[in-house]
Amino acid sequence: MNAAILLSGGTGRRMSLDTPKQYLKAAGRMIVTHAAMPLFLFPIIDRVVFVMEEDYREEVFRELKEEKADLGKLLGIARPGSNRQESIRQGLLKLRESCGEPEDADTVLIHDAARPLLSEELLTRLYEGLTGHDGVMPVLPMKDTVYLGDGEKRIASLLNRDRVFAGQAPELFLLRPYAKAVLGLDPETLEKIRGSSEPAVMAGMDVVMTEGEESNFKITTPEDLKRFRELMERTD
Repeated sequence: MNAAILLSGGTGRRMSLDTPKQYLKAAGRMIVTHAAMPLFLFPIIDRVVFVMEEDYREEVFRELKEEKADLGKLLGIARPGSNRQESIRQGLLKLRESCGEPEDADTVLIHDAARPLLSEELLTRLYEGLTGHDGVMPVLPMKDTVYLGDGEKRIASLLNRDRVFAGQAPELFLLRPYAKAVLGLDPETLEKIRGSSEPAVMAGMDVVMTEGEESNFKITTPEDLKRFRELMERTD
């Protein structure tokens, strides 16, 4: 089984809007709908779990039906947690509740509802890149010189940008070891984690990198939203 968890529980505080960013519209659809469609269309993915609040579920699934999403893949919906990693935990628990203990070859893809331009090419690279490893994540090289600060806005050292990368979502993992890594964390540690791959690395899983895409940007600020809407207008 190749499962996917779509995280759609963020509040979008940095957008300073009443509506969470993933439920704003562009080209007539919510951002979460744009992000979800590749998961339902990509043939390798068998099952999809949503992590989202109840208030938006009806409209999201109405849009997905109108877009002819294969909702037969929908395995379930989980309530969001207090942060991103707790939401992943809730998604993994929903998977275990619905499917039982995973097989050795089962995988889980972790995607963000705020990344609406996921391509089939990137998904293909992820699944191909997982062969022989426990996990794979898309990354972009750093274009600018990168410095380490001392915590008081002073430069402490220069980092080698050839070894520093910007991580993207989705990340793909073997389900059994990843679920063990996440579900085994205590609440205090879970609260401090920010990236999906962090529990895997902490657990000693073999996580490799693959080439990300500039177009696979995350909508975090009003400028990101404007950029996405302009891109969608050009493709209409």
